[in-house]
Amino acid sequence: MQRKTLFPFAALVGVLAASVATAGEFGTADEAKAMLNKAAAAVKADKAAALAQFAKGEGGFKDRDLYPFCAGADGMFTAHPTLTGKSLKDLKDKTGKPLGEEILAAGAEGKINEVSYMWPRPGQTDPVQKVSFVTKIGDQTCAVGYYK
Repeated sequence: MQRKTLFPFAALVGVLAASVATAGEFGTADEAKAMLNKAAAAVKADKAAALAQFAKGEGGFKDRDLYPFCAGADGMFTAHPTLTGKSLKDLKDKTGKPLGEEILAAGAEGKINEVSYMWPRPGQTDPVQKVSFVTKIGDQTCAVGYYK
């Protein structure tokens, strides 16, 4: 009788372990917000060094699918893993939503705001819900996004 009850229990443990492993593959909202706070502190301390680290994913500024990105007052990316030097202002999500304009408008000194949009996970093509936490540090609007 013990063997019959052990099998369903073992199967449940396997399913739970798989779901925990999957959840750990991607960054969470709390981790994204923490990274944004760390990024803001780095920009305040040494803007040029921080932006260089963000663009290269160095200094703890790349964790799975989490990374900070920033744009200057002109709306151009000053730090992004692949878009540095391009326009954030003109960026639209996969449904045509002007997410770049919304991110720039959401940036406020000393506050963290949220912008939701549809974007593919790294290495994928199908868009999914993404939320970016956004703040402003001096002339930089910076954000870190996570996928829902």
